[in-house]
Amino acid sequence: MPEKKQSKLRSSLRVKLLIALSAIILIALMFPKGESIESEVSIGSIWIHDDLIAPISFPVLKDPDAYKAELKSAAASIYPVFIKRDDETQIASDSLKSYNQFLIHVIDSVLTTDTLKDFNPTFLSTASFNTFKNLKKEERNLLLSKRITLSRLFDVVRDEINIIYGFGILNKDSSQILRDSIAIRTGNVDRIVKFSSMLDLSTAKDDIGNSISKMNFQTELKQALIEYATHFVFPNLVFSQRLTKEEIDQAQSNVSRYSGIVNENERIIAKHDRVTKEAKLKIESYKLAKGEQVGGEGNLLQFLGKVLHVAFLLTLLTIYLFLFRKRIFHDNQKILLLLISFVFISFITFLVDQIPIDAPLQFLIFIPVVSMLLTIIFDSRVGFYSTVIIVLITGALRGNDYTFAAMNLFAGALSVYTVRDIKNRSQIFRSFLYILIGYLVALLAFGLERFASLENILIEAAFAGSNALISPVLTYGLLIFFERLFKITTDLTLLELSNFDRPLLKELARRAPGTFNHSMTMGTLAESAAESIKANPLLARVGAYYHDIGKTITPHNFVENQLNNQNIHENLTPEESVSLIVKHVREGISLAEENDIPQEIIDFIPMHHGTMVMTYFYEKAKKLYGEEKVDVGEYKYPGPKPNSKETAIIMLADGCESAVRSIEEPDPVKVENLIESILQNRVEDGQLDESPITFSDLNKIKEAFINILIGQHHRRIRYPKQDEMEKGIDDKQDEQ
Repeated sequence: MPEKKQSKLRSSLRVKLLIALSAIILIALMFPKGESIESEVSIGSIWIHDDLIAPISFPVLKDPDAYKAELKSAAASIYPVFIKRDDETQIASDSLKSYNQFLIHVIDSVLTTDTLKDFNPTFLSTASFNTFKNLKKEERNLLLSKRITLSRLFDVVRDEINIIYGFGILNKDSSQILRDSIAIRTGNVDRIVKFSSMLDLSTAKDDIGNSISKMNFQTELKQALIEYATHFVFPNLVFSQRLTKEEIDQAQSNVSRYSGIVNENERIIAKHDRVTKEAKLKIESYKLAKGEQVGGEGNLLQFLGKVLHVAFLLTLLTIYLFLFRKRIFHDNQKILLLLISFVFISFITFLVDQIPIDAPLQFLIFIPVVSMLLTIIFDSRVGFYSTVIIVLITGALRGNDYTFAAMNLFAGALSVYTVRDIKNRSQIFRSFLYILIGYLVALLAFGLERFASLENILIEAAFAGSNALISPVLTYGLLIFFERLFKITTDLTLLELSNFDRPLLKELARRAPGTFNHSMTMGTLAESAAESIKANPLLARVGAYYHDIGKTITPHNFVENQLNNQNIHENLTPEESVSLIVKHVREGISLAEENDIPQEIIDFIPMHHGTMVMTYFYEKAKKLYGEEKVDVGEYKYPGPKPNSKETAIIMLADGCESAVRSIEEPDPVKVENLIESILQNRVEDGQLDESPITFSDLNKIKEAFINILIGQHHRRIRYPKQDEMEKGIDDKQDEQ
């Protein structure tokens, strides 16, 4: 996007209105729906309004906890529903009969022959079948001689299985059924039976095994019969999750949501009565009934009221920004950041209100986080003013909850002042104590006022402690996110940039020590001047540090770094010198961008020169070529001019510091006259036309510069023999 178009969007009034309208509508949509929200009442408070008389008849809602308990009780009264599968029993019986006949034929073959024609029935394991095959000869002869009816042997197995099926076999074990009885459904009829009279699959198989084990057979034969029998045992009572849920839903639907009714013209609560639990339920029921009575047109009007409600609250903040923080007001990106914070905390409030848990979850609405973020990103006044608007909006979202708004206003205000003069990121965590104190004091005040129990106060204090503990952590994380997303330069970022261990400053000190010392002195001048005119001292100081970083590339091109007193520009034409000098601006911008220096600091690099004429080379060119042949535009810096108080201060400090440094024998009068002349020259040249600097500001800046520069260049008493020392003569040699 072209830079001009992007700049236009950032200041466009239409974009500003669109952002504001979107935020207002989003917040209004989060308001409680279908309710009349004149006020919020709490148990134990005093009803200070006139007697509340019901204009309509309406049902009274049950206490939420009591209603939940009834729903739970209704669900617990339902027995698990099992479907009786008679077809499973018949299939198992038919299969058993068929296999019995087949197996008798197989065993007869085993008894009469010593070979088995590669037959291995699939319903038996190889080991079990081999038990029949490998019966001892005596046992075979016994079976054959006594002509035992083999079918009777398998009839015993069938009888045992039929007995088990008669009890009923469940597909659930005891650990999965929490009731002592179950419902067995046959067709549309349920039969309630004790769970203890039923068998699960594991128990059924164990019972068959125990019965067969008591028979008078060889061990190998018993094992074969047990495995054979358990192969035909299947559950014939199957649990139905769907039918059980239908029964539970039906039972819960029969639980009434209401505990009674208030008739038309009946008094709900009298003036000066204490709000009891029952009275609060009646009031809440009345609100709901009143909201439901309103039709579509009424709902539209109510929504319009919510929009106006949010709009006039945000208008208060807008007026403040317009009158006292114009740079924020005219920057749509900063307006967007503010309103995103408002919408985000409103959305958190909306979500918390939807959670049906009997706990003080309102303390999980981290309003102190937004308070601290906006304070660090902007300043403490914006942070506090925003906190006031936020608590009013979130209090309204909670049904005009005054207690919630007051507590968060106190805690949020304390959190603002804890980060007001923040010097490093770890300082954020000291806010924990102040936020906790704010909540605890408010909790104690409101708890005593409404006769709250100690237990309730302690529970709320625990949640408030969680808020105080989590808020600094969230602030720390979100601050980095907002800085990156919106490319915002906070005071914390500036403090980090002012560290002399930063790569660009270290390189400047190493390669261009003269420029580095010049920048440090300018930093002191700029900070003092900015404080005197209510500008940002930290921004001005850091801007001074980085304003000449382009000289790192070719430091010898600039006189302050030419230690051998040989000025390379003496051997260059004026236009060549101008090209070299102007080049350091472009190189400085490029270096800053490569090192991710914020735009606010990059602006100081071209703006501290503005569009000033390089007078030395311009005059030199006029002498060489004649004034009529020299275009003054070719000897000007490309600009732009300073557009803020801080960049204007750096322009003035740059000229004053360099000029005063060149005075051979500085005294207060010379310094003052020189500073006065430079400031006057910048004004007459129009270099300050685009900055908000006033003549009153200029006087204060001049005083700040004079005080510092005179102090740095005051006369000192010369040491004895200083002349010899300056010439390098050794004192000891003189003594000899």
